Amino acid sequence: MQPSEIADVLNRPLSQELLARDLTRLAYVGTDDAPRVVPIGFTWNGTEVVMCTATNAPKIAALRRRPSVALTIDTEVHPPKILLLRGEAELDVVDGIPDEFFRSSGSYEMTPEQRAEWETEVRSLYDGMVRIVVTPTWAKLIDFETTLPSAVEELVRQREERRRA
Repeated sequence: MQPSEIADVLNRPLSQELLARDLTRLAYVGTDDAPRVVPIGFTWNGTEVVMCTATNAPKIAALRRRPSVALTIDTEVHPPKILLLRGEAELDVVDGIPDEFFRSSGSYEMTPEQRAEWETEVRSLYDGMVRIVVTPTWAKLIDFETTLPSAVEELVRQREERRRA
């Protein structure tokens, strides 16, 4: 997929709405070669998806070995709105807590006091974290109105060809 095609998908208003959410599903291959999907907080900085995790998280060893990942950001309503992304995970070990970690929990309902208490506890727990940075190399938006899953798009195309024949 060309960068301009990826940008076209990511710049759509619905994609921007989904990229403003704070939870994605990260798919990767574990060190035992079995697939994994984990929910993880994220932020979008305009060009990259940034996720933060503990330095001892099992996914770090797996991503070092095989950095190819897929991400799904979706809604919980019918019909669902789904943004699918693929890319390579770059790992950045940092001291302390990256700002992205706190931004990725922005929609959690907490009073200012609860948030301050939570942030203090997080800062006391982690000496450092790993930033998992993914620049999308492929993107697809599915809204079930203007875009469909590729298998369904193929069925629609075949049906239209039969009608024209």
